[in-house]
Amino acid sequence: MRLAKRLPVWPILRQLRGDDRLGLGEAARSSRSAALQPRTVEADRVARSVCPYCAVGCGQRVFVKDDQVIQIEGDPDSPVSRGRLCPKGAASKSLVTGPLRETKVKYRRPHGTEWEELDLETAMDMIADRVVATREATWQDREGDKLYRRTLGFASLGGATLDNEENYLIKKLFTALGAIQIENQARI
Repeated sequence: MRLAKRLPVWPILRQLRGDDRLGLGEAARSSRSAALQPRTVEADRVARSVCPYCAVGCGQRVFVKDDQVIQIEGDPDSPVSRGRLCPKGAASKSLVTGPLRETKVKYRRPHGTEWEELDLETAMDMIADRVVATREATWQDREGDKLYRRTLGFASLGGATLDNEENYLIKKLFTALGAIQIENQARI
């Protein structure tokens, strides 16, 4: 392209000739940048979520197309982060879509050396059976004239990225099971 043709499209000349003296609007726009669209324009729906990394609980918007996550961005409506994410939170799409992400339940038997895959229902049944068995084996009803009605056989450590309702339900569940060692990462 000859200099005579390229000169009028230079941003500095558009900036000096037009009303955009600071070069923050039309003067800075090229034909390429004018044709760009956000990565999220093709999304079918947007789900709200919370960043999984730390205890801050920054809001995220998860953009989905054809049941696949295509982008994760900060949620501007979040009172915690107001649309901002740290580098780890901004890269959380790779946590969800990375090729090394485990998507099946893995189980290694006691003293085993290999992992085996289980279906989710079997794994949930195994957990429930173990909770009930531990509760029965470690239940303390009375000791002398003191009434306890508790178990020290298991505990709960909740995550700080859970919302209030989830933490409330976890606390109610473990209290109903008789556990007294119930803590949350946000308080530690």
